[in-house]
Amino acid sequence: MTINHPKHYTSMKPLKIFLLLITTLFFSLEGLAQTALTLEMIYKQRSPIATQGLTGIKWLKDGNGYSRIEPNEESGGVDIIRYDAATGNKSTLISASQLVVTETGKPLLISDYFWSTDNQKMLIFTNTKRVWRYNTKGDYWVLNLKDGSLKQLGNHLPVSSLMFAKFSPDDTQAAYVSENNIYVEELATGVVTQLTFDGNKDMVNGTFDWVYEEEFSCRDGFRWSPDSKSIAYWHSDTKGTGVFYLINNVDSIYPKIIPLPYPKVGTANSAVQIGIVSIKGGATQWIPIPGDPRNHYLPRMDFIPNSNELMIQQLNRAQNVNKIWIAQVGSNKLENIFTDTDEAWLDIRDNIYWIDNEKFFTWTGELEGWRHIYLISRDGKTVRPVTKGNYDVESVSGIDLKGGYLYFTSTMDNYTQRNLYRAKIKGDGKAELVSPATQKGQHRYNISPTGTWAIHTFSNDQTPPLIDMVSFPKGGSQRILVDNSQVKKTFDNMGLQYKEFVKVDIGEIVLDAWILKPQDFDPAKKYPVIVSVYGEPASSTVQDSWSPDLFNQFMLQQGYIMVSIDNRGANIPRGRDWRKSIYQKIGILNASDQARGIVAMGKMFPYFDMSRIGITGWSGGGSSTLNAMFQYPDVYHTGIAVASVPNQRLYDNVYQERYMGPPETSPEGYVHGSPITHASGLKGNLLIIHGTGDDNVHYQGFELLINELIRQGKYFSMLSYPMRSHGINEGENTTYHLRMSMVNYWLANLPAGGR
Repeated sequence: MTINHPKHYTSMKPLKIFLLLITTLFFSLEGLAQTALTLEMIYKQRSPIATQGLTGIKWLKDGNGYSRIEPNEESGGVDIIRYDAATGNKSTLISASQLVVTETGKPLLISDYFWSTDNQKMLIFTNTKRVWRYNTKGDYWVLNLKDGSLKQLGNHLPVSSLMFAKFSPDDTQAAYVSENNIYVEELATGVVTQLTFDGNKDMVNGTFDWVYEEEFSCRDGFRWSPDSKSIAYWHSDTKGTGVFYLINNVDSIYPKIIPLPYPKVGTANSAVQIGIVSIKGGATQWIPIPGDPRNHYLPRMDFIPNSNELMIQQLNRAQNVNKIWIAQVGSNKLENIFTDTDEAWLDIRDNIYWIDNEKFFTWTGELEGWRHIYLISRDGKTVRPVTKGNYDVESVSGIDLKGGYLYFTSTMDNYTQRNLYRAKIKGDGKAELVSPATQKGQHRYNISPTGTWAIHTFSNDQTPPLIDMVSFPKGGSQRILVDNSQVKKTFDNMGLQYKEFVKVDIGEIVLDAWILKPQDFDPAKKYPVIVSVYGEPASSTVQDSWSPDLFNQFMLQQGYIMVSIDNRGANIPRGRDWRKSIYQKIGILNASDQARGIVAMGKMFPYFDMSRIGITGWSGGGSSTLNAMFQYPDVYHTGIAVASVPNQRLYDNVYQERYMGPPETSPEGYVHGSPITHASGLKGNLLIIHGTGDDNVHYQGFELLINELIRQGKYFSMLSYPMRSHGINEGENTTYHLRMSMVNYWLANLPAGGR
């Protein structure tokens, strides 16, 4: 059978910040016992509980093996190694000696690589540079396996300026972006054709502005046509977008002003168009999509397989109407074949597969209150469900066209866990469990192209990632690839604590939560509690997966109980009503659920000292912390808010308007949901922290909050980090200093230990 995989748009939403907390000790992993953690161990040394993974896996076309990058110690370069799926035997596909650059005599260090369709050429990404959050600029080289030649693409362009290079479907050319223009290069001759010429700081071709990358996970901004004759691409005119200025005061004697086109709530977006251009050059055919390009979004576009037609998704400004358009190369014909709507918002629709000779495509929708997969005919007239039931499909792992199955991740009975299921593409919607029923936790599958093998990853709160090769779908484990059992032994020998998952009834709804208790916990005593909060629709904090946080463990050793609660609206598979109940109520509903949740837990667990309740969070969690401290001052007594959004009107329009509606439709929601509105309610101890170089959640909001707290006569503490971004992790000792400051604040203002 053949497994097709969806195009993945990796979203690393900065409103959900998880720091990798590391630690190490000066003795062997064997025999560690009841180790007292220190911040130096966590942030300045190497961790004895760091798990091994299996990154960089690329299945080979035949589905019988996969490749990985591995270091070549002799040369200082890297090899690309093939692993046989059935036996685990390894062989060298590409050696470091094949990657030696003649001019330097040194092998390329590979950040990523891509095979041509015929597996005779390899595209190598190296010498990368960061763009906002990710390293998407660099140099690209092509290794020809037939003649051994190694040639750099775009060598007439600035060093490390190429983005998103990819082979044409016929493997004769490569296209790439440099300095916001698109180029095509013939691989045999090296002849380069420039396709766009207006690219500059305002005009963006083949990639995206800040907000499309941040909120729609759009980075690679062009697509090859299946016949290799055309390229479709996004074009963004950012000139109408408001510009936010970051001020760098630390790198020179005069400040450096850094302009950032950034559309805040209610302001103009970039004007975005989609065009098609011949690889021979010439005029672009602009797709005549109706509507103001500054008040609509075009977050997804791709060619329909085996055709010269584009499928385009168009969201309205409120993001509750998604129109699917079909456009043709060389024609102005445009057809709206399907429209999805919701009273709240619509998420971007990925997981699209074309089946039955492109007569039908899969679509993710919430037409009956749960997130399910549907089949829609090419003309949009037929819509039928693939999956059914009172559960949400979280993601699609693959589709077996020959066997007629769709594989998807979901959960049927525990919102903190994830399993793999399958359903007949043209069946009754019944879901069949694929992942082992005996392994309770979270499962991920990387399925081979032929669907005969899969790399399976399992973990839960008490089990570090176990990675094995499985005979897919039902053949069982064939071989352990990564064990990590020693990590668990070390964790236990150090006396570290596992989470206790609990259900919290707040009256109208039951919430999921976890508790971590100190090592020397005495149920007869009362302990201070610190709530770790996120609270917004982008993420969840209560998940049964391996995610040990050594800072939390450190706080346990100081004598605190650590808690986290998922309020309504958290991004978990509990149905549309759960997720979208927070619409136009961010800062209101989530703050109420969190406060009611911790009060209910105080009644459930008499060892909670309700006179010593703290709360902390980062980004959206920082905003939730502020709302907790300001709106529920009799519940929470100490809070630490990091990188928060004090005023929702100051954040980017795509995120905030998606969940709150455009400001003209919900003006009161923006006011009541913004922490700054309630600053007069502060009674307890508050520490606020922010980076001055935060391009995501601007320092501007931090300063406005300071002004309002001063105006209200409220005492607070503050800590700013010069030119640190949203993660506040740049520069030597930054993370250590931040965590040390947090610990000192907790110890000084929320007395530790059982009483």
